[in-house]
Amino acid sequence: MFIGEEPIHIKVNNKSDIAELVLMPGDPLRAKYIAEKFLVNAKEVTSVRNMLGFTGTYNGVKVTVMGSGMGMPSMSIYAFELFHFFNVQKIIRIGTCGAVSPEAKVADIILSTSIYSESNFAYTYNDYQGHVVVASNELNATIIATAKQLGLQEKLHVGMLTTMDVYGPYIDYDRVLNRIPQELRAEILGEEMEAFALVHVANSLNRKATAMATVADSKFSNVVMSIEDRQKSLDDMIILALEAIVK
Repeated sequence: MFIGEEPIHIKVNNKSDIAELVLMPGDPLRAKYIAEKFLVNAKEVTSVRNMLGFTGTYNGVKVTVMGSGMGMPSMSIYAFELFHFFNVQKIIRIGTCGAVSPEAKVADIILSTSIYSESNFAYTYNDYQGHVVVASNELNATIIATAKQLGLQEKLHVGMLTTMDVYGPYIDYDRVLNRIPQELRAEILGEEMEAFALVHVANSLNRKATAMATVADSKFSNVVMSIEDRQKSLDDMIILALEAIVK
């Protein structure tokens, strides 16, 4: 195994430029948006391959916001480097997903208790042969309590996500869903592309991670969020994540 002494995909002036608390949207430009709108004294600390990362403070606590890119391979690179080289302790993924349960409506937020994937990612990573990983109970408990404080409990759904190797809307997702064991299938609220890798890497390194996703589309609805509605819904999730991770 070759790891090396320095990260290959994150370059900073000083390792202290990365906080121990990290939010990870998929889109690096969303990381920029979050830093500029919600963090105090935010500065860009890394930009290798245009995967932007910013560090500032929220409620006086140092926080880094960094993009993960799309898919498990990209997420796993940045999550590993953050945990291994920068001593990051907690990461919350904040992204979007497609709802596969009528419980979660468009613009609602799904918080993952666990994540299912039929991918071989974990087996390749470290011979883990399971298809379910469990998110941090500690982080999730804080997020749920914070949602109540912010009045967001009605739009927060807590349950299982499934992480796909392909973009769900471009395939027959029901075909994939029907392969999942029935006892798990009934628990799945939404599908996305990164959460399984983040949580597996965190668990493997004894760190804490979970994933939240705003529902951008649903197989049970023809609703398409307007730009304004999408922004408001994402802001709710962003504020919830920020308020929770600094506690």
